[in-house]
Amino acid sequence: MRANRLRTLWQSGGAVVNGWLAIPNSFSAETMAHQGWDSLTIDLQHGVVDYQAMVGMLQAISTTDTVPVVRVPWLEPGILMKTLDAGAYGVICPMVNTREEAQKLVACTHYAPRGMRSFGPVRALLYGGADYPQHANDTIVTFAMIETAKALDNLDHILSVEGLDAIYIGPSDLSLALGCTPTFDDLDPKAAEAVDHILARAKVHGVVAGIHNGSPEAALKRIAKGFQFVTVSSDARLMAAGAQQVVAKMRAGQASKSTGSR
Repeated sequence: MRANRLRTLWQSGGAVVNGWLAIPNSFSAETMAHQGWDSLTIDLQHGVVDYQAMVGMLQAISTTDTVPVVRVPWLEPGILMKTLDAGAYGVICPMVNTREEAQKLVACTHYAPRGMRSFGPVRALLYGGADYPQHANDTIVTFAMIETAKALDNLDHILSVEGLDAIYIGPSDLSLALGCTPTFDDLDPKAAEAVDHILARAKVHGVVAGIHNGSPEAALKRIAKGFQFVTVSSDARLMAAGAQQVVAKMRAGQASKSTGSR
């Protein structure tokens, strides 16, 4: 079975640099995949990507060594299993708040006897290889998102679930849950303390910690703290930022010429 580079990087003590895909298009996904990201996450929870668009995006990512990850809309067995069948090598599940929900997530992403994932890896066989069924349980990566006050209360119970590989912090939702301003990087003190607490407890339990970031500077600081999976921006945000820079330079140049001609 094709190796999962996320696991390889983590086992060596490295950190995964993850990109985020919000545009439902295979060409934009392919373009992003060719830029050198360790992994790319297709976002089915927020935005405009549907299942069929996701399949085309997974195929586009497959033209590179970038690891395909999907954030599913919710903790729902059907979409978790179909996402894995389509060839995702990691799944991020939002709003996991209890040990029971974490156990359900693990069960849905593992074949028996370790779980209850139904057998039908139609595209996963093409991506992972003919021996996918024998090795999927030890290759696929399962993330639970920690982003609520309830999840904080149950943090150690969640982290102790066998088969949960990683947790992923949504700083904006976590901030909202704690009565703070929703943002990615410059968190209010209460939210920042919660992030540090989650990271510390994940280390104790031997669970990889990941987090969403708005800038490379913030992501690098979090890697230095011990995060091993950092998302930086998204395809939509990067496109908008690049376009803004070009337009700003053009407008400034036009204004300068206009002033000089007077």
